[in-house]
Amino acid sequence: MIRAARALPLLLVLPALLTACGTEKARSGPEPAASGSRPAASASGQAAAGSSQESASAAPGQAEMGERLRALGIAPELVYVTEAPGFTLAQQSIGVNGDDGFSVAYWAKNGAILHLYAERGSAADCPRDHVCRAPAKGQVVRLYGEKVAPDVLRRAADALHRPTPGELVPLLPSPRTATAPVQRGDLPPNGDGAPDNSVPGSS
Repeated sequence: MIRAARALPLLLVLPALLTACGTEKARSGPEPAASGSRPAASASGQAAAGSSQESASAAPGQAEMGERLRALGIAPELVYVTEAPGFTLAQQSIGVNGDDGFSVAYWAKNGAILHLYAERGSAADCPRDHVCRAPAKGQVVRLYGEKVAPDVLRRAADALHRPTPGELVPLLPSPRTATAPVQRGDLPPNGDGAPDNSVPGSS
């Protein structure tokens, strides 16, 4: 009887110890999940940062294209390009059409030439031998072909689109660089003499 009485307290304490151990394991369980969720948030942050960096890197292309076009006297909003099977854009043909319009030509190996003219106006007065499109209000694009079949001309007119920087910037000349004003010498205090361009201290 005495031995049974001594063993009884141990039996009562054992479930409590097992419960405490189970509680400790339960508490330590969620921690890996919580720490594991941090990389996901970091990855999403990196993705957002990457998309913003891509947008920022794309912006200079549009700005550079506009700068180069304005240096040529061309309004960037009047620039359109097209696509036609067998035709290649001729870089030397890029120029101004009218006041601030755009013109470009495409050539083919068989000697055919496709001309594109974009300007301010309406497609209502389209010349008989041209195909015209009005891509925006107050704008008209005319296409004219030399040795170009009428169906090819129409397909080229349907393929008109605004160029991406990747399409046009490599074909445009470098933007004009600003030059510093010419430094003139001091004008003489009296009379209308020539500027004094002598180096100070030299005699």
